[in-house]
Amino acid sequence: MHSQAHTGSYYAATVNAPTDYPPLDGDQRTDVCIIGAGFTGISTGLFLAERGYQVCIVEANKVGWGASGRNGGQLIHGIPGEKVIARKLGKDIEEVFGELRWAGHAIIRERVEKYSIDCDLKFGYLDVASKPRHLRAFEIDQRRLQAARFPHELRLLNAADTAELVGSDVYVGGLVNMGNGHLHPLNLCIGEARAAESLGAKIHEQTPAERIVHGPKPQVVTASGTITADAVVLAGNAYHLLENKLRGSMFPVNSYIIATEPLADDVVARLNPRDLAICDQNFAVQYFRMSADKRLLFGGRASYFGHDPDVIKRSHVPKMLKIYPQLQGARIDYAWGGTIGVPVNRVPQLGRTGDNVYYCQGYSGHGVNTTHLAGRIMADAVAGTLEHFDMFANVRPVIVPGAYRLRRPLVSLAMLYYRLRDRL
Repeated sequence: MHSQAHTGSYYAATVNAPTDYPPLDGDQRTDVCIIGAGFTGISTGLFLAERGYQVCIVEANKVGWGASGRNGGQLIHGIPGEKVIARKLGKDIEEVFGELRWAGHAIIRERVEKYSIDCDLKFGYLDVASKPRHLRAFEIDQRRLQAARFPHELRLLNAADTAELVGSDVYVGGLVNMGNGHLHPLNLCIGEARAAESLGAKIHEQTPAERIVHGPKPQVVTASGTITADAVVLAGNAYHLLENKLRGSMFPVNSYIIATEPLADDVVARLNPRDLAICDQNFAVQYFRMSADKRLLFGGRASYFGHDPDVIKRSHVPKMLKIYPQLQGARIDYAWGGTIGVPVNRVPQLGRTGDNVYYCQGYSGHGVNTTHLAGRIMADAVAGTLEHFDMFANVRPVIVPGAYRLRRPLVSLAMLYYRLRDRL
């Protein structure tokens, strides 16, 4: 594995301060070694550092290099696979997940305030419906949240009201949810890394982990040194390569984003007057929002696996223009992609490959919120509190034989199937 710089994203171009943590050099001893400096690894490390643990985080590339630093920046409530977990527990979904759905939001709010993290955090979200069945799902969601005394604005919209907020008449309705929101994910991840560092955590970039030596004191081996720890946390998500027994448990689904040039104030006022993050309900999802400097960030999933900006633009610009034909001719300044880890059963995968080697991965596109909750759960597990950890770990990953080697053609076939289903 060769270390890589950040992708050519809008986020990397507008980072508050780039990170420059030194590669590991020599042998170290620590309480907890975390492999991966995305949201899962950094969130776990910060929770542990706050509790007084010595923490060392190794990252093959840069802090937030993967999906954590290049996603749509949409802060969405909910945990993938809720129904599967509740069924396994024999409990009602609301009983299990009523508060947990929003825990990641609360963690992010608290950290942004506590550590003065500048990440353009703003609340306001709009789910949009392309079909009447999407509206029926919104009605169910609204009733569920109202029954739980949801404290934020929650409003069903007809087609006309939706068009007013979206600046487009392509949707049949929507659901405004002011409890969800959007942010600059790379600045959040780096801000949390700085917070962990301020509490004594050590971070080593450009340090790919090559293997784990299991034992009473597991050892993480890299090309430039080793880290011996009381516990190891694997937080590689879709880029995880270390533990063979976990291969075939997730599919890598690619998502791509384009960013326009900064738009005039009057254009922004027509396209998105309330500055909402917007997302449709299709499996081949499309999502978009305005950046802090008034660019339209427009993203969606695809079966394409490359990262050529010109190909991404050719794919996404026509989709954007179907919603916003008024942006014909707008310059596209950035185009990039990343990989989402999607488990077969959609349940985030928390577990162990040994008594003191933990793993946490697979968020199916809900990573900004769920990774922050996962960080707390992993820190609890390391500290010996396993209630929430076991809730996920007891749902064993579904392994598809041969899926690791055939993951790209299988994902392409799945995308074709779901695109056809979206059209029905």
